[in-house]
Amino acid sequence: MAEYDTISKQLIHIYPQDLVRLTLGRDDVEIEEVLDTEFPTVETRMVDSVIRVRIDGKEALVHIEFQTTDSADIARRMAIYILRLIERYDLPVYAFVIYLRPTAGRRDKGYYIQELLGHRVFVEYKVLRLSEIDGQGIIEGGHPGLLPFAPLMKPPVGMASEDWLRECVRKSDAVSLGQVAKANYLNSLAVLSGLAYEPATITRILLQEGFMDAIMRESSFAQYLKEQIQEQIQEQFIEQGIEQGIEQGIEQGIEQGIERGIQESIREALEIRFDAGVAGQFAGRIAVINDLQRLKRLHRAAVQGDDLEAFQHMLDSEA
Repeated sequence: MAEYDTISKQLIHIYPQDLVRLTLGRDDVEIEEVLDTEFPTVETRMVDSVIRVRIDGKEALVHIEFQTTDSADIARRMAIYILRLIERYDLPVYAFVIYLRPTAGRRDKGYYIQELLGHRVFVEYKVLRLSEIDGQGIIEGGHPGLLPFAPLMKPPVGMASEDWLRECVRKSDAVSLGQVAKANYLNSLAVLSGLAYEPATITRILLQEGFMDAIMRESSFAQYLKEQIQEQIQEQFIEQGIEQGIEQGIEQGIEQGIERGIQESIREALEIRFDAGVAGQFAGRIAVINDLQRLKRLHRAAVQGDDLEAFQHMLDSEA
């Protein structure tokens, strides 16, 4: 949860207007500041994000909590947060729980209720599940702070999930940002996408769109890939009772995943530029290449080469 939570908070700090637009559904809200709010308890808890706003001339707070999984005590925690925000700031609170993972949040009723001997306590908040939000409307709405979340949203009817992810990547690349900011921005999209897509799928699409090198220079996505592969390897080793070779397996897994992504990208480039028969003709030779730099050169030749003979010449000369 940590990496998803951190990225979500960063996006709120950079694009508070967009997140307020998503939650309140209004464009006329004036942003005053994003607050860093910590409540001292037995275990210190930090509210995910609190934004001080002005709505129709009156101050209020927008409180947003991000969740990736279901939590048995989320309603109680939200009630505590809301009441403490009211106590501290003496302002009305618009509270939201945003569920990032498509399978989460279905049982969250959006309120906390306590009834005892005729006494009733009721605290309400709004529940937003990204998988139920129209993604096409988001990517066409001109709100850059929401684009990294778009792969987790509902794609247009009839569009395959991988095509939707590719469309989100392309729209995000079109956002006007500097080179480093753009890499961080795409990195945020890549990591959040991991809640709905396999790492190999994300890597392959980023490779095909030409963004992988820039993003891999940003440590968070590289770390995310490493953690995902580590979990898979550790599960396999636990089942087999093996405790050695984990670190070596992690590094090999990352490298092999990237190699497979490039191999697939080469085959698709050949199929698009020439035909499926050509791609099949070279598939076997490409599949056994495990030199990452050589695969990158072949990918450039498949995408940018003058003709098929130029690609075949490079493939033969480096054999």
